[in-house]
Amino acid sequence: MKDSQRLIDKKRIFCGPVLVDTKNEILNGEIFMIDYECMPRGIYPIFENDDFAVFDKPSGILSHPNGRHCEYSLCDEIWTLFGKNANVAHRLDRETSGLLIASKNPKSADELKNMFEKKTVQKIYFALVSGRVNENFICNKPIGKAYSDDEIGIKMRIRDDGKPAITEFYPLKFYENIGESGATLIKAIPKTGRQHQIRLHLFHMKHKIFGDPLYGLETYAAEAIMDKKLSIFDRVKFSGATRLCLHAAEISFEFKGENFHIKSKIDFEKEFLNATKI
Repeated sequence: MKDSQRLIDKKRIFCGPVLVDTKNEILNGEIFMIDYECMPRGIYPIFENDDFAVFDKPSGILSHPNGRHCEYSLCDEIWTLFGKNANVAHRLDRETSGLLIASKNPKSADELKNMFEKKTVQKIYFALVSGRVNENFICNKPIGKAYSDDEIGIKMRIRDDGKPAITEFYPLKFYENIGESGATLIKAIPKTGRQHQIRLHLFHMKHKIFGDPLYGLETYAAEAIMDKKLSIFDRVKFSGATRLCLHAAEISFEFKGENFHIKSKIDFEKEFLNATKI
């Protein structure tokens, strides 16, 4: 019964052509269940043990299916390799590349989820941002949902009544010939785990990430990029790059008494630089 209610909540049960959206209803006729068919593309974990696996997710791939019409996500790989009881332990935005942990069973899923909730997982990101950044800085601004109804649904805002959010930033290298005012490669260490935290904190500090399809753009342009309705030329024109130049490069945590420090194998700096060229 519990599984049936869950499937109804996920809009995966039909009686004939009609979507079933009421629980405990007596159904007459043919009953259909929509199941997700995995279509793997051959992405394999860079590390795994009996409890979890760590993938190096490319930019442009969803962490998890986002609806009935989703053609592909990293879960296609996870479920093909480890079965439907496996799942992502956290999320990366579609255009963010880098390390993502997948649990292999419900028990490890609970343990990993607990780790993230208790903030015992340390992550290091790298981003290519607009302008010259000369000194280390910290952004300590709360984050919440956007105010306006006409904003894109997933957009977040700096707001006084939002949840606490802290990110440390460390400039590493300056590129004079990228963008209108140059570009700086930055290391970002989030101390909290809010949605779009690094992207929003950098935008707030006037150092927008190259290729960001959401922050710093008019709604029409953001929607066109996310709906993939712009040419590569126009995408670079509006956002500065062909992808979001943000990469989850390192992750550290303790699991069952063992310490793990895993590094991405993706050459993110090369990808960032190539993304700013047409």
